[in-house]
Amino acid sequence: MSNENGLFTKHRGPVTGVAHIPNSNAVITSGYDSAIGWFNIDTKEVKLIGYHDHLANTVIVNNLGTKGASCSADYSIKIWDLKTLTLQKTLLGHSDDVESFVFIDDKTAASASRDQRILVWNLETGAILRVIEGHEKDVLSLAYYDGKLYSSGDDKTLRVWDLQTGKLVYMWGPFDVETDTCAIDLKNERVILGCDDGYIRIFNIINGDLIKEIPGHASGIKKVAVSPSNGDILSSAYDQKILIWDSKSLELKTSLQQNPVKWERSLDFSTDGKKVFAGTFDGTVLYWDAKTGELINGVGIQEEHKGNPCFNDVATNAKGEIALVSDDGYVRLTKLNDLNDFSVYEPSSGRFLMNGLAMNQQYELVVGGAHNQRIHIFKNEDGQLNKSIDVFLGEGPVNTIRISDHPNYERESFVGCYSGTIVRVSHTGEIIEKMSIHGGAVKALRLHPNKSMGVSCSAEGELLSWDFYGNKLRKYLGHSAIINDVDISPSGKLIASVSRDFSIKFYDFETGDLLHSYTLGKKSLKSVCFYNDTTVIVGDYWGNVISVELSEGIIARNKIASNGISSISNLDDFVIAVSYDGSVNVINPINLSIEKRSNAMNQRIEELLIY
Repeated sequence: MSNENGLFTKHRGPVTGVAHIPNSNAVITSGYDSAIGWFNIDTKEVKLIGYHDHLANTVIVNNLGTKGASCSADYSIKIWDLKTLTLQKTLLGHSDDVESFVFIDDKTAASASRDQRILVWNLETGAILRVIEGHEKDVLSLAYYDGKLYSSGDDKTLRVWDLQTGKLVYMWGPFDVETDTCAIDLKNERVILGCDDGYIRIFNIINGDLIKEIPGHASGIKKVAVSPSNGDILSSAYDQKILIWDSKSLELKTSLQQNPVKWERSLDFSTDGKKVFAGTFDGTVLYWDAKTGELINGVGIQEEHKGNPCFNDVATNAKGEIALVSDDGYVRLTKLNDLNDFSVYEPSSGRFLMNGLAMNQQYELVVGGAHNQRIHIFKNEDGQLNKSIDVFLGEGPVNTIRISDHPNYERESFVGCYSGTIVRVSHTGEIIEKMSIHGGAVKALRLHPNKSMGVSCSAEGELLSWDFYGNKLRKYLGHSAIINDVDISPSGKLIASVSRDFSIKFYDFETGDLLHSYTLGKKSLKSVCFYNDTTVIVGDYWGNVISVELSEGIIARNKIASNGISSISNLDDFVIAVSYDGSVNVINPINLSIEKRSNAMNQRIEELLIY
């Protein structure tokens, strides 16, 4: 975030990765604000190194501490000179988000991407030396040891590849769950796998034998790492726990002190193994004593600027009220006639990143869902949120919420969770039922306008309808990747869904027939909203809104934001489109023009050196 003088003092978005620079007290960072930063943990000095064109997903430092690499959703890898903090080279070749990178030596590196490929690079020329294919879904994690690459991801496998030939040497799995993260224990010749069922699985590198399965967490593991000093294993998961396991006994050694804003995917050891670093949803850097688990301090923390209003969801009502939730864990309320007047509310249990939101005017309810597996039920009385009730669901982070006004289900919240479960919760906070709908995270859900039925989509690419007792009714087939959002037309006849396969698809709700399919370019789609039965508004991860007019087959687009369009909602004759860049946009659905706009922050700092 910039201060009043426009200086870079922390990230304006979640910090996705932190990498220690050897023989220094500094780290480099990557963030969802597209920035690459430099943080000194002693002096608290913070510098902006540079920008990607889109979200920066992770950052890595070579063993000498001379080079850093950042991976991005702009499909590129940037190589940074860590002595001068300048850009050396940009590597281009992937066709989707780059998620992981490893330095092999001074001249060679490898990267993994959601395009399902691993690329081996010549760092001197920027040329692709080898393309490794074989994963059936997104590749999320990559490690290197002794001439072999180790990769894991959404196809629920851990694979070993020969670096020189690109051939598959060995494969563990497929497991029952996704395998987001892997690491190498060099000292003990073991490969460590973190899985979505909360298990750490440890294998012998030499013969492939399973050494141990550790039921370490109650929710999906997002990061495993190995201490360079003694081989201890770090695991971090959506149950909010950060644990360190003894390298010899493989028993729990230390539990790191809790901090509510840390991001599980960003943790790693320092190069001497004495500290653990993490990025936060607030845009800052934290560090712990790896031996005691004590949280030592943080860099970039500012009392006057807690968090970042990167908006994740929006809800509206007929009174012109607009509710928003964001990475900073607050619920905000504003109005169409005065977008700049925000009322800000903190849940009674404290602020955690919030992804899901619903608002119902008839019952005066606003319900928000958070990363710490809780929902917050507010009474909306004359534009003021009161009487917060917090409910722990225990089903992983909350991604999506809708409030029912159907007979016999009035005031109930339907909550889609990371576990694949949809939870029904009363307006008083009672958990009525947990419905097992999906095998992967529920990304979005909608309730039918007339019938006691809903539809939901998942990270596994499923699109399903179900009744309010959790009986699955129908599958809607056609997407080939993660489905990010779904909506039902006002008449209840059509379903529209958008996916990382770049397409929007329209289905008949009753029959499940695929009626229309449009590929909307080569930028992943994030959000969708029916304006009426024939016009749909779509948002992508690059800040574009796109209209699809079914009766004429007309497609139009307009770039309205500098980051992804996270959510869209109808309001009067407009649609409200909100972005991770902190903007609230009132859009004319006919020509996609911006009628009104409010910025809760300016995400990108324009103090960058030209290179």
